[in-house]
Amino acid sequence: MKRAARIQRSADALRHNLSRARALAPGRRVWAVIKADAYGHGIEWAAAQLEGLADGLAVACVEEALVLRSAGFMAPILVLQGPRTASEWAACASHGLQPVLHEEAQLPGLAGFRGSLPGLWIKLDTGMHRLGFVPLKAQILFEQIQHHPAACNGLHWLTHLACADQPGHPQNRAQLERFGYAVSELPGQRSFANSAAVVSSLAMSVPQGEWIRPGIMLYGPSPLLGEEGPERELRPVMTVTAPLIAVKSLEPGAHVGYGATWTATRPTRAGVVAIGYADGYPRHAPTGTPVLLRGHECPLIGRVSMDMLEIDLTGVPDARVGEWVTLWGNGLPVERVARLAGTIGYELLTRVADRLQVADT
Repeated sequence: MKRAARIQRSADALRHNLSRARALAPGRRVWAVIKADAYGHGIEWAAAQLEGLADGLAVACVEEALVLRSAGFMAPILVLQGPRTASEWAACASHGLQPVLHEEAQLPGLAGFRGSLPGLWIKLDTGMHRLGFVPLKAQILFEQIQHHPAACNGLHWLTHLACADQPGHPQNRAQLERFGYAVSELPGQRSFANSAAVVSSLAMSVPQGEWIRPGIMLYGPSPLLGEEGPERELRPVMTVTAPLIAVKSLEPGAHVGYGATWTATRPTRAGVVAIGYADGYPRHAPTGTPVLLRGHECPLIGRVSMDMLEIDLTGVPDARVGEWVTLWGNGLPVERVARLAGTIGYELLTRVADRLQVADT
């Protein structure tokens, strides 16, 4: 069942943000990351906007890649977590996927696989300590795999930076040095630059013709700590709105919401908005978190409920039931809401509930 609250998606904003990634890393090829249902925006919708503009699409798992192939998308697809089973290896071959090897447990599956692939990538753990082989094993892996049919169209290399959202962090240089040393004498393409590396110019270390992997920046937020998308000329792709369903006058001393955590200190016009934590709005957003009504910021008051939240309408005293409120998006960067709620924009974008309506602009 769909709610009145809705998500508005902007294809123009998505394409603009891709152009920003290209402008910040000119001459590099782009894996557009659309994992996690395109960060909550819809994987098929995002693929439709980006296919032909990005050089390839990157997903987390084989299942996501098969959704795209089943929908008819024929762009190159990078599978970041790679195959885990014999059937997934076979699917990579039959659907032309480029999987990532990152774990010893994948090697027996590769040994039993005799198909060819459009490309095979090896991930090195240069300091993130999440996925990847130790860099010193790069040469050994190359010697073991270079003649395997899976590598007949190329054996390539990637890593992931743990602190790219903090451009001056010494971890960045250390990881880039480890990666460069490990693969400097090996053939194949390279990729290490996520959104934060692209925005912070670390991606300029990527040689011309190699690959960057922008993700969150494609959807509008800045990937750098403490920044918001507009500071980097990024545009929000998702705008979440919901209607006012009640407007009331509160006297001084009136309490609002569960736990009576907010008390009116003056006569106050308050509005109830039809969205809550069951819809993906953060339950821990505190009093004072802004929403937009007619371009004016109105602060949240009291606790967020399952299906509703309440706002102070002092800035828009003639607000009426039925008007639409922006929770984040155009005019109100998601990073600001996330920061006040003690989380990050990534989480808010990916957790918006399926029960919201979706409209494209």
